[in-house]
Parts: sequence; C-alpha cells; structure tokens
Amino acid sequence: MKTNTNKKLITTLVIVAIFLIIFVLLGPFYILYEGQQSVVTRFGKIVNTEQDSGLKFKMPLVDNVVIYPKKIISWDGAAQRIPTKENQFIWVDTTARWKIADPAKYYETVNTVNNGLLRLNDVLDSSIRTIISENYLNEAVRNTNQINDIKVEEQVQTLDNAEDAETLRNLTVTQSRQENITIGRDGLSQLMFDQAKQFTDAFGIELIDIIVRQIRYSDDLTESVYQRMIKERNQIAEAYRSYGRGQLAQWQGKTENEEKVILSEAYAKSETIKGIADAEAANIYALSYEVDPEFFELWRTLESYRKTIPSLDKVLSTDMQYFNLLYGNNEQE
Repeated sequence: MKTNTNKKLITTLVIVAIFLIIFVLLGPFYILYEGQQSVVTRFGKIVNTEQDSGLKFKMPLVDNVVIYPKKIISWDGAAQRIPTKENQFIWVDTTARWKIADPAKYYETVNTVNNGLLRLNDVLDSSIRTIISENYLNEAVRNTNQINDIKVEEQVQTLDNAEDAETLRNLTVTQSRQENITIGRDGLSQLMFDQAKQFTDAFGIELIDIIVRQIRYSDDLTESVYQRMIKERNQIAEAYRSYGRGQLAQWQGKTENEEKVILSEAYAKSETIKGIADAEAANIYALSYEVDPEFFELWRTLESYRKTIPSLDKVLSTDMQYFNLLYGNNEQE
C-alpha cells in the first residue's frame, strides 16, 4: 500500500516538474531594462502596463509585450519656408523634446515609435507654420528690445584735433531704431508648445518643449537686407568724403592765404630793392653825365634809336630834332 502511494507521489511530482519545465520554456518572464516601459496585451486588449525596470511576468502564448522607451526623445523637423504676417518668407528650423508618458494610450493611438514621430511631424509642423504666419518678422528673429538700447559709434581715424574727430563721428553716426517686440522668439516657441500640446496629450505623448533653433532669411529677403546694409555703408562713406572735401577746401584756403602773404612780402621786398637800385642807377647816371655830358647824350640817343627805330612802320619826315644825330644834322655842321 505504501509502495503504491510513493509511486503516485513520484509520478505527480514528475508531471508537475514537466509542466513547470514546459511553462518556463514557453517564456512567462521578460526583463524590463532601465529606461524602458511596456504594455502587455492579451488577444489585442491591454491587460497591464509596466514602467519600472526588473523581471516581469506575462501569460505564455496569450500575452504579447510591447516595449517603449521611457527616455526623452528628440524631434528634429525639416526647415520650413514660411511667410510671416507681413508676407516676408523665412526659413524656420525647429527642434523639440518629447517622451511617452502614457504607454497604454500611446499603444492605442499610434502603436509604434515611428508612427509617433509621424504624428509629431504633422502636429508640430502645423503649429510652427500657424504661429509664424500669425506674427511679424521681428517677433521671430529677435528675443528682446536690447538692440534699441545699443549705441553704435563709428570708429574714426586718429585725428590731432579732437573737435574734428567729434565732427567726423557725428557725420558717420547711423540711426537705425528697430520696432519693439511684444512676444519674441521664446514667446513664439511657447505659443507653438501650447498649441501642439493640445494634440499630443491625446496620443499619450508628453511634449517637453519646442525650440526655434534657427531663423534664416529667404533669398529675396536676404537681398533686401544686403541692400539696406550697403545703403548704410554708402551713407557713412559719403560722410567721410564730405569731411575730406571740407578738409581739402580748408587746407587749400590756408595754402592760398599763405601764398598771398609770401608773395606780398616778396613783392614789397622786391620793390624796395628796385627802389634802391633805381636810386643807385640814377646816381651813377648823374655822375657819368657830369664826367662827359656829350658822350652821355650820344649814348642815351643811340639807346633810344635801338629801341624805337625797329618798331617804326613808316617815317613821314626825318626833319625832326630826334634824328639829328642819325643824319649828322647838328649845329656844328
């Protein structure tokens, strides 16, 4: 009797062990690693969710485990060419961070991570386009009004005269006050976030933030900006030219005045020298006349002939006292 009981017990234990081995081989356990979460479904219906790491149990054959990341995931959208409120086209490049907050809802709505990214593409691209097109360009490209508090002074060349340097600095100053913003880039990012979050919550997605990574002007707007910059630099260049022309006129006037002073002094000095020379010449002539008056008279007359006769076109009569010496008609004859 006791032998039969032992046999039955051994048989039962063997059967139980076999079932246990088969159960274990069918895989009733799975490991959930750190940074992972899971959804357990049975015949397509969610029966359990796990968000803590460790060894987890499931019913073999009938339960299916879908594992999702619990970490923060980045979203990098493609740059979009979007018109602003004043119809200026800009390229907007954005990025966002998100994570699966409700794995059960996420499984029911989007199922896979790739599908979740596709839904985010639709939601975020739409929110970004809507917010940018409802606001002006300066709200997208600037974040504060500090640009209007910055005073830009043109660096001028070193001048000896501080007054001239200040004048040149005033000529080259440019007044370019920008319109004040009320929202700014960070504010637009927050508006995008608020609008997109209304849709992402329905997918079990927790949207952490949206950041405008880069704003780039389109080609037509870039050309307009370049033309404005060129115009400002041309204004500064014209200010330098105007200052240079003023300096040139000033130095020319100063040079002319100095030239007149020098010439005036030289003329006065030359006239003085001429006066002294003429006095000395007259004195010499007087002394010479006193030594031999007849020779002096002859020399003076010949000098007069030499100067006047070559320029005479015609002579109507030679019966003039002026020609007495030339023709020998003197009183002695």
